[in-house]
Amino acid sequence: MLTDNIYNDLGFIVNEDKMVILVEAQATWTMNIIIRALMYMVQTYHDYFNRTKQNWYKSKKVKIPVPEIYVIYTGDRKTRPSEVSLVQEFFKGKKSCIDVKVKMIYDGKEGDIINQYVIFTKVCNGQMTIHGRTQKAVLEAIRICRDRNVLREYLTSKEKEVVDIMMMLYDEEEIMKSYVESEVYEATKNEKIETAKEMLLNNEPIEKIIKYSRLSKETILKLQKEQNLQTI
Repeated sequence: MLTDNIYNDLGFIVNEDKMVILVEAQATWTMNIIIRALMYMVQTYHDYFNRTKQNWYKSKKVKIPVPEIYVIYTGDRKTRPSEVSLVQEFFKGKKSCIDVKVKMIYDGKEGDIINQYVIFTKVCNGQMTIHGRTQKAVLEAIRICRDRNVLREYLTSKEKEVVDIMMMLYDEEEIMKSYVESEVYEATKNEKIETAKEMLLNNEPIEKIIKYSRLSKETILKLQKEQNLQTI
């Protein structure tokens, strides 16, 4: 949601009896969204107890609102279940001391706030494809949505906040992407080195090792030198 946290989720208390958790799942679908919703629910309860100054370590029973958990899915997945649950998806239906049932929301009704939010998200994704993860992409998305009367009032009064939040989300996604890419690179490099070491132990020709490990000749000669030192 358009909130000020990097997870793009929202938890709020409707009244003393009800708590609503909204979690956004965009193009990439995963049942891990149930775990994400569960963790966010626990955090929201924690914040609620602090705000209401209730102590769960004392003997007095705390007051706790009933949770309702919704996932807003803005992708193009063909199968669209109305509800998913922790027990069914992770425990194969076996009895458990805990279950989490998540209600799925897709496009909403035409013109309602959910429908407008889904449209805004899709417009953002379209502009990101054209302009990349840039401020221009966000500003263009805001302009297009205002012109189409999508979240017009909100986007007009909160334009700066929306830009700041979307840019922060883009930054977080870029950081995560870079981290994953670096981890994959390191794992691949280590695999190549292990392949080269094994071939050196088997006295394979240097040119053959270069071909199969795809390492440079300098790197392989360095590994060979290190192995020779270890055998001395």
